[in-house]
Amino acid sequence: MVILGIDPGYAIVGWGLVEYRNNTFRPLRYGAVTTEADADFNLRLRIIYDDISEIIKRFKPDAVAIEKLYFTTNQKTAIMVAEARGVILLAAKQNELPIFEYTPLQVKTAVTGYGKAKKPQVMEMTRRLLKLPEIPKPDDTADALAIAITHCQANGTALRQSLGNR
Repeated sequence: MVILGIDPGYAIVGWGLVEYRNNTFRPLRYGAVTTEADADFNLRLRIIYDDISEIIKRFKPDAVAIEKLYFTTNQKTAIMVAEARGVILLAAKQNELPIFEYTPLQVKTAVTGYGKAKKPQVMEMTRRLLKLPEIPKPDDTADALAIAITHCQANGTALRQSLGNR
């Protein structure tokens, strides 16, 4: 199965395609969609939507795994990230992809085995699991790959049962 992991944002959207076959992870492609800080916010949303749609059409993943939003302080930022996340979810649904959401705690636990792992630990384990020479940059890209790994390790999902081990 091929999973498109996404770390949502409006300045940077990290994305990573991970193939999971025979209990082995293989990174296929990864990167980031970036938008200019001085651009109109609606234009930024359009760029995110168009770029994620193009990634989906080009690489044809089996599913999208995306991080659930978790904010404790800045409500304005939370709303803007939620809007960006909305256009990402729309792109996935318009391409008839199943969407799976994971909390930061679930990602940390799946990748490191420890729910209170720090960001550098998660990034290093992501690098090791994918056998990458270095941690992908920007950090949002590494986070997206970790989210894809999390979905691959999610036992008993309907996706895993329907796809088998291809």
